[in-house]
Amino acid sequence: MTTEPPMSSILGVDFKPAQNNPLHHTGVLSRTLLIVRRGQSFSMQIQFNHPFISGIHNLIFTVTTGQHPEEKRGTMCRFGLPDFVKRSADAKAVWSVSMDQNLSYLQMGKLNLTIMPPADAPVGKYILKLSHLGEEKELGSLVVLFNPWCTADWVYMPEEDDRQEYVMNTHGIIYKGSGNYITSMNWDYGQFEEKMVQICLTLLDLSHKHLKDPADDVSARCNPIYVSRIISSMINSEDDRGVLQGRWGDNFVGGTAPTHWSGSYTILQRWLTIDCYPVKFGQCWVFAGVMCSVMRFFGIPCRVVTNYQSAHDNNKNLIVDVYHPDYGVRDMPSKDSVWNYHVWVEGWMKRPDLRPGFDGWQVLDPTPQEKSQGIYWCGPAPVTAILNGNTDLKYDVPFVFAEVNADCIDWLVKRDGSKMQIHSDIHRVGQNISTKSVGSDKRWNITSDYKKKEGTEEERAVFKYAITRDYTKSDDDTDEDSEEAGDNANNSNSTTENRPLVNGNGTGHGTSNGSTESDIRDGQPAPQVTMTFKEVSKPLNGEDVKVNLVLHSDASVSRPLTISITVTAMSYNATPLSIILCELKKETLLPGKDLSVPVVVPFAEYWKPMLDSDVMKVSAVVSDDAIPGQVYLAESDVVLLDPPIDIRLLTSARVYREVLLEVSFWNPVNETLKECTLTLSGSGLWTEEQNFSLPDVGPKKKVIVNVRFFPYKSGVHTLVADFDCSVFRDIKTSFRVPVKDSIFYRF
Repeated sequence: MTTEPPMSSILGVDFKPAQNNPLHHTGVLSRTLLIVRRGQSFSMQIQFNHPFISGIHNLIFTVTTGQHPEEKRGTMCRFGLPDFVKRSADAKAVWSVSMDQNLSYLQMGKLNLTIMPPADAPVGKYILKLSHLGEEKELGSLVVLFNPWCTADWVYMPEEDDRQEYVMNTHGIIYKGSGNYITSMNWDYGQFEEKMVQICLTLLDLSHKHLKDPADDVSARCNPIYVSRIISSMINSEDDRGVLQGRWGDNFVGGTAPTHWSGSYTILQRWLTIDCYPVKFGQCWVFAGVMCSVMRFFGIPCRVVTNYQSAHDNNKNLIVDVYHPDYGVRDMPSKDSVWNYHVWVEGWMKRPDLRPGFDGWQVLDPTPQEKSQGIYWCGPAPVTAILNGNTDLKYDVPFVFAEVNADCIDWLVKRDGSKMQIHSDIHRVGQNISTKSVGSDKRWNITSDYKKKEGTEEERAVFKYAITRDYTKSDDDTDEDSEEAGDNANNSNSTTENRPLVNGNGTGHGTSNGSTESDIRDGQPAPQVTMTFKEVSKPLNGEDVKVNLVLHSDASVSRPLTISITVTAMSYNATPLSIILCELKKETLLPGKDLSVPVVVPFAEYWKPMLDSDVMKVSAVVSDDAIPGQVYLAESDVVLLDPPIDIRLLTSARVYREVLLEVSFWNPVNETLKECTLTLSGSGLWTEEQNFSLPDVGPKKKVIVNVRFFPYKSGVHTLVADFDCSVFRDIKTSFRVPVKDSIFYRF
């Protein structure tokens, strides 16, 4: 004989996601799953099979997150209506509930409730249960996120325009190129795409912290300082099953070249699809773009920042040694380096773990460079601490301070292996620190947020203060095992971004007596020869590159010079990839006169070496033949400007209605373009990248592609196009597509 289970007194539950989510700024994430922000109430309705009588029918709710919920960890809370629930004295993150007293609804058994998740609740997925009349029933699940609209949340951001930019905006701009040739690329963050909930929660669950102690990890997710540090480690794949594998050099066989990516969602979706194994490959701007997407999803205000002439101080002495080979000498590797640019993110949060004054923007860097507490993660480091030289504060302030403030010493490496100091520079590092402006696509120079004005006494005082801090223990308050960084610094295909780099700003510098490496002085006498590279014409990819090396001397006598000019294809972090051109010239510099030495790099010579390179470095080492040891150096980083892609919208765009688009590219060179592909992407327009294989494009010919698509979200969306071929690598452009609501479909 079988016993029928007792009929439940709870007939139905409505979490009202279509009503609640828009109020919590999560309406674009889902219309079926309840996604709320902590510190802000949401409404729900429970249908009973009997009239509800307040004071007689008591309700006890239990909300849990994680596999090991506990009151004292803030991962479980029991709360009631009325709230007579006894909680432990050390209970954290206490939820509450109130009831609508409308009698007509109560008599029909309809109970309208307002539930408040506390502002210190751990973020993540929760299960809500109800005990009523001896019955316990699971009501359903919901997701809780950080709340920058809530004053009690540590990520609270006061200005609505800032919240719209740094949390809600799915479109971004990332700056690349060099300090002299600042370029920009559009980036699609896609933080509100369909699978982002699953992706981002999975990302936290696969972290080394969660695998080591899941109960402690889930409890710590109440803290944006902790969560952001975990995210920085999970975007790279050095220590966990993270999202991206890094690779630097020019060999991306087995994966996708970092220059191909135009947005985060394609990468994150692929990571989830391949069972959370790393996607190949990423470099710093890709790591930063993906991290910004995850941070914005969780509700931590975030922006992408580019630092030009960015130092990598391997030995933490705030000095970067840069080696330049003499003519005919091979490059000398260095553990220190100065990259043309480096990209990280800033997250906005309070820092109650530090003394007052360090709330606000915090640097976080997911690119694997140096280990911190044995893990490839970096930050959060307060930008204010970097500005003021507080290198004794956590996390990783000394490393970031060096990235924008380190002093540089240039050495000439001779044939016999000896090294001669030719210049010391306290101004080179940390230039044009840039991010996208709030509410516009203009570049915003935020260098003054990171450092005092170059050349001032205040700037030098901060530097001296920074090097006197005891920063050796600034980050050692956790239980991470200490490990040394890997020894793959000289492997161009290794996964950590640790490369030798020589950088310059197009100007010359020199020394009059040739110091040895052990004889470093604070100052140098003014050089008797000044040098600078001057642009003859814009460096268009597809045309010859032309610059002039201009030398001048105020000496009273002529100066016989030996000029060694080298043009090198470089990675953006200045890993030398191949030599394009070498020239050795003899010239005489007349007193008081300019000497202009033309440098011409033909397209036929550079296009193959530059195909997978980021920067063309033109350098000149000039020796005074009349004065042995008198050596001067000038450098210029040339960033090629790609030919344009044209996009035309042929019809107006409405949700779920067919849209016609035309994309065209004109081949400007006398080479046939082979292996041509076009990739289109954009949140709200396509759920996945659209890839097109194109026919060969003859010299001076145009290729036209007609595209049909059905946008699925209203609003103004950014379409990003990527054209790749045998001669031009990953040329990009963007196009704004305004999408109106359809008559029949509204999102």
